[in-house]
Amino acid sequence: MNGRAGRIRIIGGSLRNSRLDVPDLPGLRPTPERVRETLFNWLAPTIAGVQALDLCAGTGALGIEALSRGAAGVQFVERDAAAARTLRENLARLKAPGGAVAATDAASYLHGAPRTFGLVFMDPPFALELWAPLARQLEQGGWLTPSAQIYVESPRNTLPALPANWQAWREGAAGDVRFALYRRAGDLPLS
Repeated sequence: MNGRAGRIRIIGGSLRNSRLDVPDLPGLRPTPERVRETLFNWLAPTIAGVQALDLCAGTGALGIEALSRGAAGVQFVERDAAAARTLRENLARLKAPGGAVAATDAASYLHGAPRTFGLVFMDPPFALELWAPLARQLEQGGWLTPSAQIYVESPRNTLPALPANWQAWREGAAGDVRFALYRRAGDLPLS
C-alpha cells in the first residue's frame, strides 16, 4: 500500500469486485491481485466447504477471498488492533458469513485449544521471521486436517524452514515475494 490507506478488491466468487478498506499501517502488505488469482486457481477444486485459518491476517484479503469462493468458515488472526477492527468492519459491511476475528498474535492463538483446518494462510510480517515457529505449532499442535493445504508467503530469496511432511505443490514469485502452496505428504496426489 506504499504507506497510505486504501482499498483492494475481492477478485472472485460471491463477493467479486467488493472492496476492502485497508488501514495505513507500517509493514502491511496485502497480497497482490495477481498472486491471489493464481492461488485461488490452484485451490479451486478444494475450496468449497473448507474450514480455513488466516494467520497474521492483515487486511484479511486471503480469508475473505476464500469465503467468497465457498469456504465454510475462516478464522482470522491479527495482532494489530486497528487492522483487526478494520477486518471486522469489512466482514460486517460485506455481510460475509463464516468469518471470525481473533485480535491476538498468531503464536498466542496457536497456544490455545486446537481446532482443525483444511486450509491455512501463513503470511507473517517478513521482519519477524515467524515461518518456522508457526509451522511447528500448526503441525505439532493438532491444527491441521490430514489433507491440509498451507499457503506461505516469504521474501523471494527465502525458503522458510517448514515441517518435513509439508511438500511444496505449487509455487511462484511476484516482485520481492515468493508464494507457495504446500500439502501434507501422503494425503493428496502431488501431481
